[in-house]
Amino acid sequence: MENSDVIEDTREEKDMVGEKNIREEKDMVGEKNIREEKDMVGEKNTGEEKGMMEEKNIGEEKDMVGEKNTGEEKGIAPQAQIGNKGEWERVLLVGVDNGSLADDFARSMEELKSLAQACYMEPVGKVVQRMPSVHKSLYIGKGKVEEVREAIVRLEVDTVIFDDTLTPSQLRNLQDELGKPILDRTALILNIFEVRAKTREAKLQVESAKLKYLLPRLVGMHQALTRQGGTSGSMSSRGAGEKKLELDKRRIEHRIAELNRELEAISRERRVQRNKRIKSGIPLVALVGYTNAGKSTVMNAMLDAYGMDDEKKVLEKDMLFATLDTTVRNIHVGNGQDFLLSDTVGFIHKLPHGLVKAFRSTLEEVENADLLLHVVDCSDPAHREQAALTRQQLAQLHTADIPVLTVFNKADKCESSVGYPKMAGEDRIYISAKEPSSIKMLAEKILECVYQDDALAEFLIPYENGDVVSYLMEHARVISCKYEEQGTRIRVECHKADKDRYAGFAFPV
Repeated sequence: MENSDVIEDTREEKDMVGEKNIREEKDMVGEKNIREEKDMVGEKNTGEEKGMMEEKNIGEEKDMVGEKNTGEEKGIAPQAQIGNKGEWERVLLVGVDNGSLADDFARSMEELKSLAQACYMEPVGKVVQRMPSVHKSLYIGKGKVEEVREAIVRLEVDTVIFDDTLTPSQLRNLQDELGKPILDRTALILNIFEVRAKTREAKLQVESAKLKYLLPRLVGMHQALTRQGGTSGSMSSRGAGEKKLELDKRRIEHRIAELNRELEAISRERRVQRNKRIKSGIPLVALVGYTNAGKSTVMNAMLDAYGMDDEKKVLEKDMLFATLDTTVRNIHVGNGQDFLLSDTVGFIHKLPHGLVKAFRSTLEEVENADLLLHVVDCSDPAHREQAALTRQQLAQLHTADIPVLTVFNKADKCESSVGYPKMAGEDRIYISAKEPSSIKMLAEKILECVYQDDALAEFLIPYENGDVVSYLMEHARVISCKYEEQGTRIRVECHKADKDRYAGFAFPV
């Protein structure tokens, strides 16, 4: 019995030891797996840190340059989400005046204020430093950094916004010095574009621009993790931060490649649509100009004047970049002289080059226009500078051969008494888009420009070719139409291309 008891005790002890060993082994394996998983993808913290690339579409769901972190880790540029009208964020504006043109700097800072307000942010103060060039590592001098730090406390600032595009090192250093979310001008404009984008194409373009902006700014976004390990080998010698950085870069580059493929497919569809419009023979008129000059107001006024439904209208609001998506509408003026009117994205001072490239396919509407309507807010004291900047941007789009009609809008708000509507030479017109008489004169001038190559023609078209008569009725200005024994005798004012196309029906034969 004693032997039996000993054997039984021994079995129980073995079982207990075995279970203990199994548990310990599982714990060790679990800890090992957890450590490996942390090294590769970073640890998910519930309140302090979110993995930068947990979601595939970071352009729509993530902040562009890091999130607000509360303890262990500081992002390069933590950024609060754009709020709403009831939750305005307090921001401090910072700029460097290099002394070249004082008026340009003042306007730039005023625009920065308007951009912040478009994001539902409340500028509560500004700090300006006059120096020949920006500080390489901090954008502003160290003394001004201390002044900004004091202003943050005194004014209870939530976010600091800089008037120029910051380099990755400037962004990181300022975050370390100030301990507050940092935005530069590019980040601010990208945020506005992200909110305003409505169509799939615009959303993809903005996401692509944001990711390209973010890519060189990843370094330093995982400061809580080690950068280097002690072993040899390509990946094994890297610490958790280095591995996370590489993974983030690869994922962003992969997403950018995906976006480029999707945008190329959309661009091909747009080219097909554009070719159909060209074949239709209807002229294309593109609205261009500085943001908030009144392009959308002109578009909606045209739609009102010529009986289009309200659902065809575009967003019309007194703010920067109120509309972002390109919209094309067919304006039925009558007499067969219709034209397509395109509303495109507006330009602005220091417009990020990446955005111009991202919206290249959209801006191709401008390159293929028969006439450009350059809308200028003549009530703005800086309208000459704004018009010059718009012309510079258009020069990059290969529009030198396209005729331009300059439309001085908001003439009713000009301090100097400007009569309107009226022509000022052959290529300038003063209007107020809110008044029907102005829109009527503008429409007449557009028709004069786009149909100046029209020619008088007379055709005798056999009845079996009724489709030709229908086409001319729709796309030409019919002067007379008679039904004779041999067919339809029609006298029209039409495109020279149409006259040549139907030369076989010319009358007299």
